[in-house]
Amino acid sequence: MGDIDNIFKGMAADMPTRTVPAGTDLLVEGDTAKQLYLIRQGGLRLWHNDDGRDITVQFFFEGEVVSSFESFYLNKPSMFSITSFEETTLVAIDGNTLRNRIEREPKLMAAVTDFVCHRFIAYTQYFLNRIQDSPEKRYQTLLANQPKFAARVPQYELASYLGITPVSLSRIRNRLKK
Repeated sequence: MGDIDNIFKGMAADMPTRTVPAGTDLLVEGDTAKQLYLIRQGGLRLWHNDDGRDITVQFFFEGEVVSSFESFYLNKPSMFSITSFEETTLVAIDGNTLRNRIEREPKLMAAVTDFVCHRFIAYTQYFLNRIQDSPEKRYQTLLANQPKFAARVPQYELASYLGITPVSLSRIRNRLKK
């Protein structure tokens, strides 16, 4: 995914950065995504509200790009919110700017397609792990593959990502310490 990262970083080089405190909503479920966000420093989460139950789908960190891609691409209301979980410095890339650039640069379209395919694969793995693996196994896999999640993400949001309660996560962590 290096091509897309370099392209977005190049696009964002001359754009102003914005710093938001933890707990800032950049996109609220039901609104239409008009921007992509390139994270310079900090962390964001993509999440869904299921009748009051918070379901975190993904975390994003420095150098990564996030949007509600379905909303952004289809120009329809988002099924997700994007919220900072720590102070975050980012660049907002306007959707129209990106679309115009894609029309002019076929290489950019190929990079975006590759990026979206990798995101699809990651989400497929996420959903399969939620179905197949026990909560303890999901946590162990997270520690092995995404240690920064455990180090930087608040525990209640990490529990939401794993599909368990914060109390269950605490019990799992205590069992694994023994």
